[in-house]
Amino acid sequence: MVKVEIFGMALDEKGKSPIIVLKDEGDTRVLPIWIGAMEAMSISMAINKVEFHRPMTHDLLLNVIKHLGGTVNRVEITDIENGTFYAEIVVETEKETRRIDSRPSDAVALAVRAECPIFAGEDVLDQAGAPFPEHAETVLTTENSDKWLEELDKLSEDEIKYKM
Repeated sequence: MVKVEIFGMALDEKGKSPIIVLKDEGDTRVLPIWIGAMEAMSISMAINKVEFHRPMTHDLLLNVIKHLGGTVNRVEITDIENGTFYAEIVVETEKETRRIDSRPSDAVALAVRAECPIFAGEDVLDQAGAPFPEHAETVLTTENSDKWLEELDKLSEDEIKYKM
C-alpha cells in the first residue's frame, strides 16, 4: 500500500462528472477517480470545514463507529476490476480490527472527517494512476477548481477513467 492524499477535485468537462484526484507522497503519481455528485459534495464540505446543525450521512457513519467504540484507522483503495474501484475502511476497536467494504468516494469522505490516512494499492496505482503533472498546484476549494481542470486536460481520459 502507498500512502496518498487528496490533491484536488474538479468536474470532468465532457461528462460533468466530479473527479477526486489523489496523489502519492512522493509526488510521482496521481490517481483520478470519477465519483458521484453527492460524494463529491460531501468530500468538498468536509475539506472546507462546512458546519451543519445535523449530521450528514458520512458524519453519521463516523459518529456510529465512535459510539460503538471504534476508530477509523485508515482507508484503503484496494483494487480495480473492470473499471470499478474497491476500497475498505479499517476500523479498530479494543478487541479487533475490522475491514469494511466501501466505495472509494465514501471511504475518502469518511477519511477526511476522521482525519485518518488514505492508502492505495500499488497495483491500483499501476493500472489507473498517471504521472504527476509538472507545475501542478493543490486545488482543494471549489473556488480554485478551474486551475485543476487545466491539469486534467493533460491526462488521457481513456487511460485513467474508472468508475466509483
